[in-house]
Amino acid sequence: MEIIVTAAAPDAPRHRGILTAGGQGIDCALGKGGITRDKREGDGATPCGRLMLRRVLYRADRLARPNTKLPCTAIATDDGWCDDPANPDYNRPIRFPFDASAEHLWRDDALYDLIVVLGHNDDPPQPGAGSAIFLHVARDGLEPTEGCVAIPRAALIGLVEKLAPGDAIVISGTER
Repeated sequence: MEIIVTAAAPDAPRHRGILTAGGQGIDCALGKGGITRDKREGDGATPCGRLMLRRVLYRADRLARPNTKLPCTAIATDDGWCDDPANPDYNRPIRFPFDASAEHLWRDDALYDLIVVLGHNDDPPQPGAGSAIFLHVARDGLEPTEGCVAIPRAALIGLVEKLAPGDAIVISGTER
């Protein structure tokens, strides 16, 4: 399956988009910086391109194991993702405690209860070109992300069930 993400109408906020999968359109949240062709660490933008769907991560204390054909792993309280461009583990999963900057995957909110890891800047990672680009659960009101794509929880659960190895997400749109 190929998932298409495009920017919403020109008069919509730059962090709003439409995710289309299997003929169904779903409103989505994008990075607060909109869509960019030149992703940089910390810019708050969602990268353009065709990104392979790598795997699914989920909070087993909040969600049953998703029924998906993608590799699927429960996250633990010490799981994180390195976002320090100077660290050799940049844009890789890590375990806390960790001596460099990293994002915690085990969160108090529900945003990372279900994550699809997107293949951005990971083969191999280039320092500073962006890390931790996920498809994850959206905040209420589709508030902006830090660069990820986010959709409502129920929609994400339904989508994950249709995903398989070799699937990709294509993010395109006009930079605003």
